Amino acid sequence: MSCGCFCIPNWSEGKNSRKQRETAEFATGDVRLFSYNSLRSATSNFHPSNRIGGGGFGVVYKGVLRDDTPVAVKCLSAESSQGTNEFVTEIKMISRIRHPNLVELIGCCVEDSNRALVYEYMENNSLATSLLGSKGKHIFMDWSKRAVICLGTAAGLAYLHEEVKPYIVHRDIKASNVLLDGNLQPKIGDFGLAKLFPDNVTHLSTRVAGTIGYLAPEYALLGQLTKKADVYSFGVLILEIVSGRSSTKAAFGEDLMVLVEWTWKLWKEERLLDVVDPELTDYPQEEVIRYMKVALFCTQAVARQRPNMKQVIDMLSKDVHLNEQALTEPGVYRGRNTSKAGASSDDTSSSQRNRAKQLENPDVTSTKVDSPTETQMFPR
Repeated sequence: MSCGCFCIPNWSEGKNSRKQRETAEFATGDVRLFSYNSLRSATSNFHPSNRIGGGGFGVVYKGVLRDDTPVAVKCLSAESSQGTNEFVTEIKMISRIRHPNLVELIGCCVEDSNRALVYEYMENNSLATSLLGSKGKHIFMDWSKRAVICLGTAAGLAYLHEEVKPYIVHRDIKASNVLLDGNLQPKIGDFGLAKLFPDNVTHLSTRVAGTIGYLAPEYALLGQLTKKADVYSFGVLILEIVSGRSSTKAAFGEDLMVLVEWTWKLWKEERLLDVVDPELTDYPQEEVIRYMKVALFCTQAVARQRPNMKQVIDMLSKDVHLNEQALTEPGVYRGRNTSKAGASSDDTSSSQRNRAKQLENPDVTSTKVDSPTETQMFPR
């Protein structure tokens, strides 16, 4: 037995009616429409015990449909106008793409002021919870499982960057947006910040959104978004998977370095194995070192020197030669309120901006979307 409504409700007049109609327009494509009551029933009236995640957009609940299909219901916060835009974006993005390493959108609810997205349920939550989270929810993952997660996530990103037309930049690749099924197979989720790239456009100048710790410096400081911003975030993600530590919550060494900086320092000192998660007591050292070197290639300060995702897959999955002599120092964005070794945040931000401008490529073709500002970060 199926559940949900199969027609758009009549909208009441009001200040939100235009946005509701716009959302309805996008929701009438390839996605299934659910009534709000059906989602309340599936989640036991959105009971707190069914809560499995949340952020600036609202809360995610586990639910079970009337046909016994488990789902994840992402409810949009009624107070968030930013969330409304993200909701519409996510419907447009996900409804037209299918890939084994992308979370499947089952349907949505656009009833009165209630808006929700219904996804396939991922039994092992996110990488942030299962690998980097607290001991209560931690899952031990040997190296073979971690390598599969790296490669699967890379395959999903390569599909978005190279096979979808127009191609898609996710903009928020991070551990909490890599979801894991019952077999610990990874699927990229949360496309609320994603951007479509028109043909013949190499970068967009746009308002900065994403999560500090994963932001490529040229994007964080100049608002210049390219596929290489996702590549940078993926490089950070590899290091988190190898180390078992979060790039956003931990500081390393006496200078309180971020994870990318610390890895670079240890690479220069030929001590890369110090990065490896102590839980990994038996692993192929050469392969793990190669993964970390690939992460360093992905996080280089100069965007055009980073590999594309298809090259990343080859570098991870094949025993290819990595030209380490071409490897350059990673770029790091700390945010305005953090600094290193006693430097003031203003000094740090100024230095970062100057460095980013030096790395800017004046020959690329761009489209301006919104006025960029380095303070408009949206941790999610």
